[in-house]
Amino acid sequence: MVIAPHPDDETLGCGGTLLRARAEGDEIYWLIVTGINESQGFAREQVESRAAEIHAVSKSYGFTCTIKLDFPTATLDTVPKRELVKAIGQAAERIKPTDIYLPHRRDAHSDHIAVFDSAISAAKWFRYGSVERVFVYETQSETDFDLSSDSPGFRPNVFVDISETLDLKIEIAAIYKTEFAEHPFPRSFEGMRALATIRGAASGFKAAEAFMLLRQRIGKGVIQ
Repeated sequence: MVIAPHPDDETLGCGGTLLRARAEGDEIYWLIVTGINESQGFAREQVESRAAEIHAVSKSYGFTCTIKLDFPTATLDTVPKRELVKAIGQAAERIKPTDIYLPHRRDAHSDHIAVFDSAISAAKWFRYGSVERVFVYETQSETDFDLSSDSPGFRPNVFVDISETLDLKIEIAAIYKTEFAEHPFPRSFEGMRALATIRGAASGFKAAEAFMLLRQRIGKGVIQ
């Protein structure tokens, strides 16, 4: 289950890994925390376009299920944490995922921080016994824009070979008509390919996605 603060975070952070998992026979799930609507000031055309994009992206990945929580975008730092924890927990209880993918705690966007802080509760083995591994993904234009002086930075310790799925990941990213632009815009197809090349060079693959493994359960033990 990938937990995305906004549509496109799933593709930037772990699109290649999701496609690989699906090809290997795993069920994959998409939890989108925020949404847009007219009451927030978005035009009807924008709302309808975003809904169509989500549908197309979900179909392209072959998600077993896509869940939209529809909290107002860019305002999660004002939502009571207990509401986010409850909503994400209900999704985890419904899906019973073995692996969870989260945004990085030090991303520049406040929505990402709120999602991490709330979703990490799903790593509690005594509440969500299905969860075996918890990963953090990196999001271009957010993870690399953390300028806080005390940040430890994104320090990956897991690399996934996406040499066979990178092209399709970029094709899916192109479904989002307004989220990507030409290089050197932070979210560009050229930038996505460059990051995959760098992560691949660090791990011995043609292209890779990088993650921080926060927790892994092996048998009856718990490793942090």
